[in-house]
Amino acid sequence: MTILSEASLLVLMSVSILTGPGVKAGRILVFPVDGSHWVNMNLLIQNLHTKGHEVTVVHTTTSWYIKENAPHYRSITVTLPQAIPIEQEDFFVTFLVKMMEIQKEGGSIIGFMKFYWEMLSALSNIHYQASLLGAEIFENKTLLQSIRDSQFDMVLLDPGLPVGVLVAHKLKLPTVFNVRWITSGEGHFVVAPSPTSYVPISGLAVTDKMMFWERVKNTLFYALNTCIDKLIVCPHYDRLVERYLGGDVNFYHLLQGADIWLMRVDFVFEFPRPTMPNIAYIGGFQCKPSKPLTSELEEFVQSSGEHGFILMSLGTLVKGLPTEITSEIAAAFAQLPQKVLWRHAGDHPSNLGNNTLLVKWMPQNDLLGHPKIKAFVAHGGTNGIYESIYHGVPVVGIPLLFDQFENVLRLEARGAAKVVDASKLTSQNFLQAVQEVLYNPSYRNNMKRLSALHRDKPVHPLDTAVYWIEFVMRHKGAAHLRTESYKMPWYAYYSVDVFCFLLSILLLPTAVVVGAVRFLFLRLCRKSKTKQE
Repeated sequence: MTILSEASLLVLMSVSILTGPGVKAGRILVFPVDGSHWVNMNLLIQNLHTKGHEVTVVHTTTSWYIKENAPHYRSITVTLPQAIPIEQEDFFVTFLVKMMEIQKEGGSIIGFMKFYWEMLSALSNIHYQASLLGAEIFENKTLLQSIRDSQFDMVLLDPGLPVGVLVAHKLKLPTVFNVRWITSGEGHFVVAPSPTSYVPISGLAVTDKMMFWERVKNTLFYALNTCIDKLIVCPHYDRLVERYLGGDVNFYHLLQGADIWLMRVDFVFEFPRPTMPNIAYIGGFQCKPSKPLTSELEEFVQSSGEHGFILMSLGTLVKGLPTEITSEIAAAFAQLPQKVLWRHAGDHPSNLGNNTLLVKWMPQNDLLGHPKIKAFVAHGGTNGIYESIYHGVPVVGIPLLFDQFENVLRLEARGAAKVVDASKLTSQNFLQAVQEVLYNPSYRNNMKRLSALHRDKPVHPLDTAVYWIEFVMRHKGAAHLRTESYKMPWYAYYSVDVFCFLLSILLLPTAVVVGAVRFLFLRLCRKSKTKQE
């Protein structure tokens, strides 16, 4: 063998080791969730398309972000009698206004009941409308046959609206979840052991270091979430399952039976907890190095001089806060020497300072990576949180809805954020929070430490996600990584029957001894009585 051929062989061996096992171009059926969830899913789809896979996205005619025509995917468009609420642009604004009005009433029982009535009504309506998507697909025999004829290799879906789980079962296809939230809350609670003693429940803003009464509340919230899921959410999908899949199929088992869970979580941010072998962690997979700004934005941030600039964004769902709150925020910003770049689509506050620029859209990732940025005022959405961690920018949190309260709490617990209650926000307390994050170096130092930990990975989370999707296609699933414990009855899962059996064995000798002693005692008593007579 010549030196050249030996060198060529070494190169080929090195390439095969680095690239790992290959997979032929596959066909992937995608069921996404609109809004900010689509931002994550779309990035994953783009990467799969780049690797040669053929992706088909199922969406409705009223989709907000999901477009019918795109260069990196095909689409199946389904018409529904009524739009799914979260696909309506004004849904979250209206919902937020209602929630804030209720919060201002304080912690009264009436306020608590109002809050949950609004939340449960909205939740039920969302899942009812989503279930109609499944009914439309199953009823349309031509569409269903067309999907079958496409010979998809797998289904990739966001189980926040889990219609795709039912379709995947009908087509007998393996499933991969792009997930953090599921029908009952945080995804881990469906697939992994979740002790309420140190794993915070969705909807309760506590850390993993809970005092006794916090553990009591955590357990009660777990029971409440379970009841909400079983009584409010699941019935919409149970009806679909019974009608189209048969009475022997359990909807919750379909959820728990996914092959791979691509969990949008990083334990730099999340509290430690038990996990399972079919969960792959891809938290922050959308993060990337910043790109140069446009000349207009670069000129604005450079004009901040040594003071730098502050970025404010409330994400994609909420277009604007009520005017009484934005006026307080604007008044606080006007007192700062920093420049402020504020993504704001509502009415302009009348008291806006000369240092503040309002824009309807901005390149958030690129701005967070700019060397002159000093702080990020954010609502606490997952995408923004991970981008701030990636770039090491401390956060002033104004949580508004859903998981945002828990997200900012996690950063606050790590000393990288300061939280302001939107329902109690004033120019003074907001200004104090911003100044504390700006001038107390611990916030930036703590966030830089989180950034270093988050970036220190052998493989980028996006590559991890693509690997596991291709893994499922190569092996037609990943059943060997999935526990079947979810099929066990509750008394077997928690070993109640085993405990009762062992307890009976333990008590049996005691019962025999007690019985024998009692028998002997009674016999002696009878003999003594007979002698006395």
